[in-house]
Amino acid sequence: MERVLAAFVRALRAAGSPVSTSETIDAVKAVAFVGYGDRQVLKDTLGAVLAKSETEKQTHDALFELYFNRDVPPPEALTEAAGEGNSDDFDDLDVESLMNLAANGGQNAAAAIERAAAAAGAESIRFATQVPHFVRRTLQLLGIDHLDQRILERLQQAGAEDDRQTQAMMAARDRLQRRAREQVQRYFEIYGKSATENFMNDVVANRAIEKLSEHDEARMHTLVARLAKRLADKHARRRRLKNRGMLDIRKTIRRATAHDGVPFDLAWKFKKKDRPKIVVLCDVSGSVARYVTFLLMLLYALHEKVADLRAFAFSAHLADVDETLRNNEFETAMTQILRTVAGTTDYGKALSDLMETDFEGVIDRRTTVLVLGDARSNYGNPRLDLFREIADRSKRIVWLNPELPALWGFGDSCVYQYKPFCTTLTHCATVADIERAIDDILKAYD
Repeated sequence: MERVLAAFVRALRAAGSPVSTSETIDAVKAVAFVGYGDRQVLKDTLGAVLAKSETEKQTHDALFELYFNRDVPPPEALTEAAGEGNSDDFDDLDVESLMNLAANGGQNAAAAIERAAAAAGAESIRFATQVPHFVRRTLQLLGIDHLDQRILERLQQAGAEDDRQTQAMMAARDRLQRRAREQVQRYFEIYGKSATENFMNDVVANRAIEKLSEHDEARMHTLVARLAKRLADKHARRRRLKNRGMLDIRKTIRRATAHDGVPFDLAWKFKKKDRPKIVVLCDVSGSVARYVTFLLMLLYALHEKVADLRAFAFSAHLADVDETLRNNEFETAMTQILRTVAGTTDYGKALSDLMETDFEGVIDRRTTVLVLGDARSNYGNPRLDLFREIADRSKRIVWLNPELPALWGFGDSCVYQYKPFCTTLTHCATVADIERAIDDILKAYD
């Protein structure tokens, strides 16, 4: 039964639950204590050991119902149905045995088909398109080729189509194929569905935002939530590690004088870290608007990690859109923002509008200014003096430019004029690029 538990842990890992080796060993010990007799007790025991958060608990419960959706056939059933052996020496069945197996439909049939599917490697399935391959391989290991040959021989005889025996063999083949497909589909639900979902998320995250389809954008809400959780967990863990501090030798020795030099009371050094404070300046003109959507979506999904966040959008002029984003559904908020600042892009006017706000309260020495835009200002004054003042007051300036670097500096692009005042200026084409940029920003506060 350790093999059964190991396969279940593999399914949890494929679904994204980080089950460690030590937790797997603990699960084996716990199950050895409670046994397999009571299904609910088994489920609660494994959940207590293998699931550490609410999300992992939901994943565990769903997979448990799939994985343990029937009684495990006893070893003698496997032996009876398909003979002794392992995945390397699986013995297929003759025509008569296959007919009996199809007619049986009980535990022996389920055991034989499950064993054949395992021997075919169906537990390694990752994509739905692999289902037909593993179904065919499972049937071949059962010996379906013998049955196909017998059916073909009878069909080649005159009038065999109406023969009762031929019809019975064809019906038996259909039943076996259906059961094999059900078994392989079950393996896909357990091992492959989550892996496919993760793969598709990676594909979409690394696809150029301008090339995303409507189907891809529908996936983005779930994907952005996962990215935000990953970033929050990553930086919370890093901060906990750094907050442990280092031993302060001098202070420890001074305290020890009260105890005849024995260091009973240890002193630690802690380096004070600023909490993240981000001010976002977003160019929402037509060429950049889609990138802004995903940047703001990710940042506002990080609200627990970045509580001090201010967002400004600009095109013809700059507007504070923080309240709009916080008080409306995201799609509604973005529609209102685009309508509010519509017009010809003017970076100089946007910087001037920012200075007219409570500038000193918005930007200080712990503020990271994050600019998303292509720096195309329609030949207007870029107001480098104002941008320099922002750089002097802030902690750092990070500029994400969705335009191809080969186009920077041509036409009305003034990106290279702003570059000397930026801590980082980088090309941003995908959601993964946005995630990396925010990751780098949060590292500066860890």
